Amino acid sequence: MNAFFPLIAREIRLALRHGSDTTAALLFFLVVTALFPLAIGPEPAALARLAPGIIWVGALLAALLPLERLFGADYEDGALDLLLLSGLPPSLIGLAKAISHWLTTGLPLAIMLHLPANSLTPLLIGLLPGTLTLSLLGTAGSAIVLGARRGAVLLPILVLPLAVPVVIFGAGAADPAQSPAGRTQSLLLEAAFFMFCLPICPLAAGAGLRAAGE
Repeated sequence: MNAFFPLIAREIRLALRHGSDTTAALLFFLVVTALFPLAIGPEPAALARLAPGIIWVGALLAALLPLERLFGADYEDGALDLLLLSGLPPSLIGLAKAISHWLTTGLPLAIMLHLPANSLTPLLIGLLPGTLTLSLLGTAGSAIVLGARRGAVLLPILVLPLAVPVVIFGAGAADPAQSPAGRTQSLLLEAAFFMFCLPICPLAAGAGLRAAGE
């Protein structure tokens, strides 16, 4: 367990050293959210109704961008073998990777949306467990396809269907057309899904890492 937090610090240092991945995710998020109004029109009522869904779809797609390098670089240069020999359980290695992915991808997205508008408060509250869940699912998927042929193609096919509840509940929690009780229910369901993924995804990531290391 003593190697858990140093591993998170290592991942953050690597992310800062290769800051283009985080920058690309943020720019991709901005481009996706900017294209939707051009496609559906500038009508304020329509944009206000669709904004939560647009933001969640953009966050999901942006979170997918750095996943290929999450374990791929360590697998290619042999660092993954050293991590598996460090004494840290593979599930905790997966959890550390998920936390570092969220700190360098999910958290910047939430901060970027911190605007002085009351309507964004439910969206920001929902983004915290939602983006954490996306990081957990993405880390598990990245570990499972590690070393597989065409892993870059399999990864989004595996992660996107699992992330559908996150997008549905997250958008529902910020939907202005829903009642306060309906938004609260969506937020609770999103938190429940996060609590379900919290133990399952690191275990799945650990199983994938063990299979890749054999």
